[in-house]
Amino acid sequence: MNNRYGKLASWVYDLDKPVGRSFGDLEYYRQRLDGCEGPILEPAVGNGRIFVPLLEAGFPMEGFDASEEMLGYCRHECRDRNLFASLTRQTFEDFSYDTSFSAIIVPAGSFQLITEATSAAAVLQRFFDHLAPGGKLVLDLDPIGSFLGPTDSIRSWTTQDGDLLTLTDQRVETDFVAQTTLAHLRYDHWRDGGLLKSELDLFKLRWWGVEEFSLVLRGAGFTDMVVSGNYEHGRKPRNGDDIISFEARRPE
Repeated sequence: MNNRYGKLASWVYDLDKPVGRSFGDLEYYRQRLDGCEGPILEPAVGNGRIFVPLLEAGFPMEGFDASEEMLGYCRHECRDRNLFASLTRQTFEDFSYDTSFSAIIVPAGSFQLITEATSAAAVLQRFFDHLAPGGKLVLDLDPIGSFLGPTDSIRSWTTQDGDLLTLTDQRVETDFVAQTTLAHLRYDHWRDGGLLKSELDLFKLRWWGVEEFSLVLRGAGFTDMVVSGNYEHGRKPRNGDDIISFEARRPE
């Protein structure tokens, strides 16, 4: 997985998706985790948008991320709230804990940062192995339509100090065989009309079909699968949904 969040990318992410901002997912995850006994893991925790509110609500959260910059934002938000956070720098492919988790959550399509199908299957197996018997996996995927929509956008944010951050997003490749898209993301930091710093990220994502992903989950050993559309638990996904959620368990 080559995708990473550097300094400017992490800054933009934190401005665009601050801790506590919900797209319907925060409420959904609180509901689906209600009654879980034991620690809960969030891989790719990012700036803590979901992690911190769940920790505040009393859920025993642990998390990891591949980006030290993102972890810095998450730790800062936890310190500001006097919350103890168990956070480490790890990747999807090689994370390891001695703990067995009652739940693992992967909100907001973060799993689609894994762009090789074999690697994704191995990560799902790793999730399964880190769950306690009866533990659940709750994971979101962006539907195929979101990958094939309009591209080439420019967005901007103003910082607290009045600086300007811009993001130019240009899709440069769509591979219909590998089911991936590749975008060039250019982040620019401006002050008084002058360019202070730029970053260019090559950002690759993979899309999945609903049945395809269900088969991979079953192949990893998961059972009791529920697939839901737009954070309406138990409502089957339909064309036009913005998000598809999968919930599955490790058997007792």
